[in-house]
Amino acid sequence: MSASSHEPALLRLQCGLALVVGAALIASGIAPHDRATWFLEVAPVLIAAPILYATRERFPLTPLLYLLIALHALVLIYGGTYTYARVPLGFWLQDALALARNPYDKIGHFMQGLVPAMVAREILLRGAFVRRGAMAAFLCICVALAVSAVYELIEWWAALVLGGGAVDFLGTQGDPWDTQADMFWALIGAGAALALLARRHDRQLGERYRLPAGGERADRPDPHS
Repeated sequence: MSASSHEPALLRLQCGLALVVGAALIASGIAPHDRATWFLEVAPVLIAAPILYATRERFPLTPLLYLLIALHALVLIYGGTYTYARVPLGFWLQDALALARNPYDKIGHFMQGLVPAMVAREILLRGAFVRRGAMAAFLCICVALAVSAVYELIEWWAALVLGGGAVDFLGTQGDPWDTQADMFWALIGAGAALALLARRHDRQLGERYRLPAGGERADRPDPHS
């Protein structure tokens, strides 16, 4: 039996996460450091929220994936409130690790690899586009890196359009290799997702969508029968 957002537990999770993210978004938008930068930073949340709402019945996600998406949204919202280079948590990490710059943006790019990789994994396995294994992992990492590359292109376009006004959005903090480092952290995030979360993800896929270890749905007819 496929999962539905009418399931009480899943519905409670969806509503709870929506309330938390929504409250954080509203609070962050009251007096951000820079309104234009705030909008650019939280734009992915504003785009993803209606998509998740529209697909909650037709394609409800696993609880793990909803949690990861909400966590990513909170990372973006927190960064947008202060701009990434001014996030207090980043200054604490900078002091604790004796770094030369505020590293909070790297947390954002780590999540930018982790979450798209898991989204890709869920879509690929539930749609039976690929079996579990090396090819599935490779494609998930490719998707995560593609998302990271597109985001870097968006930053470049913002710099061309806004000029000096895009400095806070870019968050390079004078690092000439910031773009490459951002994509590297996205790669680390994608790898961490597959290494640390794949088994838990598999359990939820099996429990909720009867997806066996081979990666195909249990109720999918055998084309050779």
